[in-house]
Amino acid sequence: MNSEFKIQSYCHIKSGEFFYNDKLLFKSDAESFSGIMKAAYTNFEIEYPKFFKMDKLSKLAFLGAEILLTKVNPSQPKISDTAVILSNTASSLSTDRVFQESISDSENYYPSPSVFVYTLPNICIGEICIKHQLHSENSFYIFDHFNPNQLWVHSQNLLKTNKAKRVLCGWVDVDGDNYEAFLYLVSEHGTLTHSTKTIKRLYSPQ
Repeated sequence: MNSEFKIQSYCHIKSGEFFYNDKLLFKSDAESFSGIMKAAYTNFEIEYPKFFKMDKLSKLAFLGAEILLTKVNPSQPKISDTAVILSNTASSLSTDRVFQESISDSENYYPSPSVFVYTLPNICIGEICIKHQLHSENSFYIFDHFNPNQLWVHSQNLLKTNKAKRVLCGWVDVDGDNYEAFLYLVSEHGTLTHSTKTIKRLYSPQ
């Protein structure tokens, strides 16, 4: 499944560690998810107060996008024609549980709109698009496991039909205290062949 398109860069976020192209950028010693995300936000010198109102899934996706689109190479051109294709296995389950707790007790019934807005997994894409002013197509898939073939097919189609000049793809999964993000950029520029084989290798390096 070779093509003329390339993987420009990629990042991993897991167990408090933030990698860019397999290079460790930052490691947090915080024990909680919230503490790790806050530490990373501070370390990468992000200035976006809305970050602290986001749910877990959005924070994780947002930080991955920041690493690839802004922080590692601030001088790279901003491309609004960037599509976003993300996926996971838990959907917005972590936030769904929080919202369910807010409506389960009839004596303390308080369905918070600020929580409800995040009970759709694709909202994290919206947060990325707003921050980086991305205006192309976007999709969020739910799979039983990481599915590089679907990401490859969809991104190839968007690029070949000129519906996007660049695609931000990946896996962003949060379920309670378990979390993982693997994001990568695909375009005409880069050194890594855009193929399912390459994507699998980058996602699970030996």
